[in-house]
Amino acid sequence: MESFLLFFETMPAWQKVVWVVSVLVVCWLFEGYYPLFKHAYKKWNHAKVNFIFLSITLVINIVFGIATVGIFNWIGENHVGLLNMVDWPIWVELIVAVMVLDLVAQYLIHYLLHRVKWMWKFHMIHHSDTKVDVTSGTRHHPGDYILRETFALGAIIVIGAPISYYLIYRFLTVFFTYVSHANVVTPKWLDKTLGLIFVTPNMHKFHHHFERPWTDTNFGNIFSLWDRMFGTYVMDDPKKIKYGLDVLDDSTDTNVIYQFKIPFDKNIKTDY
Repeated sequence: MESFLLFFETMPAWQKVVWVVSVLVVCWLFEGYYPLFKHAYKKWNHAKVNFIFLSITLVINIVFGIATVGIFNWIGENHVGLLNMVDWPIWVELIVAVMVLDLVAQYLIHYLLHRVKWMWKFHMIHHSDTKVDVTSGTRHHPGDYILRETFALGAIIVIGAPISYYLIYRFLTVFFTYVSHANVVTPKWLDKTLGLIFVTPNMHKFHHHFERPWTDTNFGNIFSLWDRMFGTYVMDDPKKIKYGLDVLDDSTDTNVIYQFKIPFDKNIKTDY
C-alpha cells in the first residue's frame, strides 16, 4: 500500500497530463460509437470553446498547486487535521480522505454554486453548454474554478490528508468528471447498479437539464451517496433532458467573450 501511495506522490507532471488526455480520448471515442444524444454540431468546434476554458483552468491549477504544496508542508509540520488525530489503517484513511474531499470540495461547493446568486452567475457558464459531451467537463469560468479550488484547500486542512491521498482523489475526480459528462448511452442495469454508490453519466445529465427542478439536483462528482443523503438525488428517463439554461439564448453557448462576461452582466436575471 505504501508503494502505491509513493507512486502517486512521486509521479511526474507528464504522467498526470497523460491521465487527463487518456480519459478525454477514451470518452470521446465512446461518444462516437454509443451516443446518448445525436447532437447536430461540429464536435471539434464545440471542443475548441470548452478547451479555451480548460487552458485558463490549467493556469489557475498551477497557482493553486504551489499553494497546495505549502499547505501540505504546514499540515505535516503541525499535525493538523482529522487524520493526524487517529491511528487508522492506511486504506481506511484513504477512503475517508477521498470521501471528505468529495463531500466538501465537490458536493458542498457545487450546492452553493447553485444557491448563492453571485456564485451561480459564475457557474452558469458550465450549464450554458447546449451540447453536453466529455469536453463539457472542462468548461468552467475562472471564478467558478477558483471557488472550487479554495474549498479543496479547506477540505485538505480539515482532513489533514497527505499529498498522496489528495493526488489519488484528483485522479478520481478527473475520471468521474469526464465520464459523467460524456455523451454515451449507459445500460440501465449498469447505471442503476453503479449509481447506488457512484455518480453515473445518466445521473449527472439531469443536472444539466435547462430548467429547475432538475438543474438543482445531483451535485455529486464521485459519490452519489451525498445526493441520496441530502435529498438532492433525482433519476428519470434521460431522453427527457434538454441541455442549456432557460435564462440564456442557446446561440450564445459558443460565444466565448459573451460567456466570460455572464457573471458581470446585470441584464441576465436569475431566480436566486
